[in-house]
Amino acid sequence: MSNLLKQWPPARRAPVFRNSARTILSRTSGFIARAGFTHSLNPARNCLYGCTYCYVPTLRLYAGLKPRDWQRWGRHTTFKSNAAGLLARELRASQIIYCSPLVDPYQPAEAAERLMPEVLRALCERPPAAFVLQTRGTLILRDLELLGELAALTRLRVSFSITTDRDDVRRLYEPHCESVEDRVWAMGALRDAGIAVHCTLAPILPCNPTDLANLALDFTSRCVIADPLHTRALKPRGATTRPEALRVSRTRGFDRWHRPEFQAAVLQEIRLRVESVGRVFGVGESGFRLLTC
Repeated sequence: MSNLLKQWPPARRAPVFRNSARTILSRTSGFIARAGFTHSLNPARNCLYGCTYCYVPTLRLYAGLKPRDWQRWGRHTTFKSNAAGLLARELRASQIIYCSPLVDPYQPAEAAERLMPEVLRALCERPPAAFVLQTRGTLILRDLELLGELAALTRLRVSFSITTDRDDVRRLYEPHCESVEDRVWAMGALRDAGIAVHCTLAPILPCNPTDLANLALDFTSRCVIADPLHTRALKPRGATTRPEALRVSRTRGFDRWHRPEFQAAVLQEIRLRVESVGRVFGVGESGFRLLTC
């Protein structure tokens, strides 16, 4: 870590709350269960990244949210302060755990909260069969030593999210996230440290599809996973893209990125580039299943 010159982004000025949860591991259902995960781990409720497209607040009560969460998504967060203690009791050797479907475990407030190091230590004490970290946060590099310890004990996978090759687009849809440059740098640092890091192009925002694929190929050495923006045309029920992202797209002339036929063409272009160099490419549920292997 001594030669890693980047600094973590400062946390936004936003309320950070803490409470004691009754349980920390949840039995999976739906998409995540079909992808092969047995349990999910959500270290907090609400996420200060507050991405315009985030599907979580559209689930409302079904995601365990309170009205103030979906009404003020991204404006506060609530950490589960007893997460590590609960995890120590609930872990089993057969579990395949996804962290996390509802909040980024390395959201900006984690820099001060430091909940994840304790979670990782609990996992090292009682390792499950597999543990997958889903994030877009460069803060994950703070925990590189612990990740290395865990990787020696279980199938650890980091699924790192890159949404576009264009930072001007990134600022429109996810203004509180780290830049594209910093995120690909973090992926490369994880890879170079021997961590199994997968690039997850999700959701796919306006981009040059080939250039986006090249970022995934240049900074990781494993399979590439993708998922377009959710649309009701293909998914009549359940989670979907927030209206805030739709407004951005309409204002900026990016409406076609929400259309299934256009999304299919983008996915095909990315697939052709990824598979041209012998890498495996997966989309949606089948793509996320690759993380459990």
